[in-house]
Amino acid sequence: MSTQTNRPNQMTADELARATAAAMYENDACSRALGLEILEVRAGYARLRMAVRDDFLNGHQICHGGLIFTLADSTFAFACNTYNINTVASGCSIEFLRPVYGNDVLSAEAVEQTLNGRTGIYDIRVTNRAGETVAMFRGKSAQIKGNLIPTGD
Repeated sequence: MSTQTNRPNQMTADELARATAAAMYENDACSRALGLEILEVRAGYARLRMAVRDDFLNGHQICHGGLIFTLADSTFAFACNTYNINTVASGCSIEFLRPVYGNDVLSAEAVEQTLNGRTGIYDIRVTNRAGETVAMFRGKSAQIKGNLIPTGD
C-alpha cells in the first residue's frame, strides 16, 4: 500500500514527513514559481534546491538576498511541518556569508535543533554548487491548530 493511501497514524515518521511535504508543496505557489525542488524530507529535516535564474539577480549582478532568504525559509517550513501539525515561523534571522552569482545552484538543508512543546528551533545552511556556505538561517517555529493532511480521527 502506498503512503498516500495510508492514514497519517498508520505511517512511519518519515512517510508522514514526505506526505506532509507533498501536501504543502501542492499548495505552495511561491516555492513552485521560484522552481524550488524538494530533494529530501524526513522527520525534522528537509533539503531543497534552487537554480539561480537571471531574474533572481539584483543591481550588483548577484542573487538577491530575499531569494536566498526565501529558499532558506521554505526549507525551514518543510522541516518544521513534518509532524503533520500546522507550524509557522515565529521568528528567524539570516547571515549572508558570500555572494551568489547567476547560473549557480543553491541547496538548503534544515535540521531541527530542538522541539519542546509547540516551539522548535531549526538551523538552515545554504550552500552553492561548490559546497561553500553562502548563508546561515535560524528559524523558530510555533505549532498552531490544524493538520496538513487529514488525520482520519
